[in-house]
Amino acid sequence: MEERKAGLHDEDPRSSLGEGDDMPLDEHVTDTVQTGDGDLAITHLGHASLLFTHGGKRIYIDPYSRFADYANLPDADIVLITHAHYDHLDPRAIAKIRRDTADIVHPERCAKRIKGGIVMRNGDVQVIHGFRIEAIPSYSLGPRWKMGSLHPSGHGNGYVIEFANLRVLVAGDTHAIPELKGQVGIDVAFLPLRAPFAMSPQMLADVALAMKPKILYPYHRSEAETRRLIDLLKDHPEIDLRIRPRR
Repeated sequence: MEERKAGLHDEDPRSSLGEGDDMPLDEHVTDTVQTGDGDLAITHLGHASLLFTHGGKRIYIDPYSRFADYANLPDADIVLITHAHYDHLDPRAIAKIRRDTADIVHPERCAKRIKGGIVMRNGDVQVIHGFRIEAIPSYSLGPRWKMGSLHPSGHGNGYVIEFANLRVLVAGDTHAIPELKGQVGIDVAFLPLRAPFAMSPQMLADVALAMKPKILYPYHRSEAETRRLIDLLKDHPEIDLRIRPRR
């Protein structure tokens, strides 16, 4: 969640905001990870936005117009939305990559702003376009009158996506919740580093050491917190910590 003052923000308050940086796909950073059935390409689109490409299918996570021009990006087969805040649910971005056969997956609270989507609640599992997708809890800790009110339990999803034998977890905006620490068999994890809206460096390190992903991407992050996280995990080479551009 992008930093802003006070209150839930389901709508983008910046009416003058442009359509984002005019960057074609090949100008975004893309990593390749092997699976048991071909490579998975992971494209980092900025903020909390990602694109997974596997077997000719494309899965977008939280597309957001501020950091990419989705008119220049390939059509989606699946779009996964983690929660209703404007920097995660951006109807303009979705419209530019949504084709007739695309499935938009989202929590129930997003249903009024997404027509014809698939609602998934925490704990739901579906196979969509051949991919097994599990919705997992994603929420803030603490009293509701503090940061807990921004991401209440049950309002958002994280997702575990299976690409052949490779399990990829995208946490969404969450703190170091027990349901996240209890995840097992995760090969690639995207965990949010943006206290107090998401995890602090210590929270993220605690989750990573409990979960033990083979590859860890801190995303939705700040530079100062990233430096602290690198220091916290420097004695744990079993976790491949990968830092990618924030834009």
